[in-house]
Amino acid sequence: MEATASAKYLRGSAQKARLVIDMIRGKDVNKALAVLRFANKRAALGIEKCVRSAIANANEAAEKANVSIDPDELWVKAAYVDRGPTKNRRRVRPAPQGRAYREQRHFCHVTILLSNDERIEKKDARGKKHEPAKPAKLAESKARKRGGAVAAPRAKRTASKAEDAKADGSAKKSKAAEKESE
Repeated sequence: MEATASAKYLRGSAQKARLVIDMIRGKDVNKALAVLRFANKRAALGIEKCVRSAIANANEAAEKANVSIDPDELWVKAAYVDRGPTKNRRRVRPAPQGRAYREQRHFCHVTILLSNDERIEKKDARGKKHEPAKPAKLAESKARKRGGAVAAPRAKRTASKAEDAKADGSAKKSKAAEKESE
């Protein structure tokens, strides 16, 4: 059984909230609440409320379906943060020499999906457990190599060095062969 909860218009940027969400993704609910309770981040309080709301939603859904559910068996199956609006949250900050800097104050939306289904845990050769499988889109994006102007010159340089080394080696061999033939 799965249950979701979302907290909208939390103060703070989505990037900072993602740092907290990354700490709890894939963990069981009790560990996640402990991490959020003692995390030294401003976003942790709102995310903790969202997790508690998701637990309550799971209990309510279980009661409606006439199924018993143990809250301790729940785990964070998915958690993500979306950007919220910045309109009407623009402020002016004083700057030197009578100028003003414009700053945007950010909102974010947090969504958490809890599940009591069995986790797919992989063990490597040493017997260590891995985190649950990540979505294919995320794994695909991390697998891609870095492109653009940064990677292209580096690839050319390494290839040219290898070719130069081969050319130098063959030139030395040909010079040595000439000397021997004379």
